[in-house]
Amino acid sequence: MMSSSAGRRLPRVVVRSIHTRRKVKDAVPLPQALFANLPKKVVEAPLPEGPKDPAEYVRTPVTSAHAIDVVKGQVSVEDSVAVSPSGSVVHGKFGDLGEAADGVPLEYLALLSQAAEGAAALRKLNAAGPGTVLIFGASQANGLAACQLAAAAGHAVVGVVGADHSCHWDMVEYVKGMIPEPGTAVAEEYAMAKKNFADLVNGVSTGDEGLSCYSANECLEDFKANLLAYTEKYPETLPAAVDASKMKFLGMEKDKDEFRSNMEAYLAQFPPGAPPIDAQQLEAYFTNDQYEVFRTKFWEQTSSVISGDESHYFSPPHIVSDLMKSPEKVDKTVYDTSHPAIPFAFTHVNPFYAEGTQAQAGGPVAGAILSVTPDLEVAAKAVDAAKGLRAKAEALQFLTDAQKSAYSAARSVVALAEKAGSPVYVVGGSLPGFETVKPTDADVQKALSAMAIQDDGSTTLDFFIQAYRAGDFPFYADYAVHRATEPLAGPRQIVVTK
Repeated sequence: MMSSSAGRRLPRVVVRSIHTRRKVKDAVPLPQALFANLPKKVVEAPLPEGPKDPAEYVRTPVTSAHAIDVVKGQVSVEDSVAVSPSGSVVHGKFGDLGEAADGVPLEYLALLSQAAEGAAALRKLNAAGPGTVLIFGASQANGLAACQLAAAAGHAVVGVVGADHSCHWDMVEYVKGMIPEPGTAVAEEYAMAKKNFADLVNGVSTGDEGLSCYSANECLEDFKANLLAYTEKYPETLPAAVDASKMKFLGMEKDKDEFRSNMEAYLAQFPPGAPPIDAQQLEAYFTNDQYEVFRTKFWEQTSSVISGDESHYFSPPHIVSDLMKSPEKVDKTVYDTSHPAIPFAFTHVNPFYAEGTQAQAGGPVAGAILSVTPDLEVAAKAVDAAKGLRAKAEALQFLTDAQKSAYSAARSVVALAEKAGSPVYVVGGSLPGFETVKPTDADVQKALSAMAIQDDGSTTLDFFIQAYRAGDFPFYADYAVHRATEPLAGPRQIVVTK
């Protein structure tokens, strides 16, 4: 449960009970005789206060929250917030937060510095207008803040969840759920495939999903080729559409009679062989409209299978042969394209898509934001220190797999931003060759406004937090530091409350 600072700062007020009547226009007064018979609420007398149970544990009120300094391996002093005796909320780095902190959970305020970094990076990118924003480290506190703030500002966001968190597939889905369409989020492993990642970003920015569109004639030609190959493979001379090897007896002589007697029942589970179909007649008489009629036959067969009706005979090659002899008309009621509505099934003759179902374009790539992770920082500095292409390759060779994958995924993000001529900014640390943004007072206020819980319970900015209440159990502080500094600490932000 989050600890709201507003609840401790505001005095207690008397709340009106729900036993009131709504005011009605031109209300008719009730007769006085009815008031005596109205039911009355019976209130039990409060129990007298006696001596408290000495075994009862009284929880300590939460007055401060601290993030974990992973580098120093201790509870952070700067990334912390506390309620002063006067009721004001004081941050370890930004000082007194004033009324802007009202309604913001203390656990969120412990991450205010990271949230302000995300706001600062977005402020830098907003100068170019709305577009597609690429974010590496989308599950980190500052990266997650940048994702949500960018989405709220109208940008299309493509987030990359680092390998330290992408092993938690639920976290990848959570980040993806926080990003509205056409934006999305992918794991670091996907961003390493540079061509696939570039195609994804291009589809998000341009609205082109890259789906190949086939014409009705192309679909029909493929079907005819497959049908002729099928009739050649399983002709009508065979007792069933099954490979000849399945009908060959390979057992012992004493079992041959049983094999033959059970063959009819065995072949009954397979469809029959296809009738002979002339290629020239198929080309002349089986048109696009007849192919559409052929496809609707499967609707009827599906209904029969679901209902258990096996009374009729169904063989696709025989249906094609019958349609060539006796053409049928297309049922227009199945594919009604006279009004804008999503069709019940795909039609290759006249593909129709309702207005508003097209993929939205996120706009050109506005820039990239890199959230510095330990693996990325080590890899970037090692490659930058090497001089020459061979030296850089050797430096990469001696890195760990996690460091190499982080560097590769981050380079995919940077390459797409540089290709579009857009800036790249760094938050949460420094990387050689890139500008590290510093939050201003305006960025802090923007982050506070985004973290504030509204009357309907919604917020613009959310975090995944695991709180350790050291005020009740002091050793929880040491345990929280241990959990935050161990390998693969998990995707949640660890906060200690006291």
